[in-house]
Amino acid sequence: MSASMQRPSMGLLHLQEGEKNFQLTRYAPSENIAFFVKHFWIVSWDLTEQKQYLQEVVPNPCVNLIIQQGRSGIFGAAKQKYSYLVEGKGCVFGAKFRPGGFYPFMKQPVSSLAGHPLSIHNIFDIDGTAAEKLLLTQVEEAAMVELAERFIEPKLPMQDESVTLINQMVDWIMAERNVTKVDQLCEAFHINKRSLQRLFDQYVGVTPKWVIQLYRLQNAAETLDRGPSHDWTQLSLELGYHDQSHFIKDFKAVIGVTPQEYVRK
Repeated sequence: MSASMQRPSMGLLHLQEGEKNFQLTRYAPSENIAFFVKHFWIVSWDLTEQKQYLQEVVPNPCVNLIIQQGRSGIFGAAKQKYSYLVEGKGCVFGAKFRPGGFYPFMKQPVSSLAGHPLSIHNIFDIDGTAAEKLLLTQVEEAAMVELAERFIEPKLPMQDESVTLINQMVDWIMAERNVTKVDQLCEAFHINKRSLQRLFDQYVGVTPKWVIQLYRLQNAAETLDRGPSHDWTQLSLELGYHDQSHFIKDFKAVIGVTPQEYVRK
């Protein structure tokens, strides 16, 4: 049975405030599925007697299979911050594939998913309506995970070495905060820039430059969530930026507000 995972914010902005309005749980996949699926996630809420809540999310470079009443599908990586309105009572189930981990299922450039979600039945032997009825009626979250693995497992493709390489790259970007340029990635993994661009377009759906920027600014938002007072110049340097203005410009482009405005929110 899949075990519940510890929950870092992983792109959920102002998570401490959000947790007052919904419950988020993540589950590790079974061993044979883990090469492709990073984790399963479940968000549930009951705001029947409360006001609605708008949760803001910074995307990850991952494809998500999402099962939600009337809105199920397979979604590519978003390229900017998005918001989700939490209201009434409900539950959403998701399977987050590893960066590059969904390409072996579809065998088409993952960039084609941008703005064009894929129907679940295009890949798996179940359609969205049936998946909603099967999973969202379960009382136990562990049962939801087990049922999802039952329709994913029969469709598992052969393991692809490119998926391993991409995840090594993404892990390196996350660990090495001084990585701010694609050239650094090319040098570290001995790959030319054009080949790297094609690899990410095909397997990830977004550019390596975007992935680098995304994690730097996600780190910044998490740092700001932990404390309201910051030395912007020092934070810029810690994130690999050579000047404060460049950091503020990138932060606003992805998060939607300046760091100062984010703290005030």
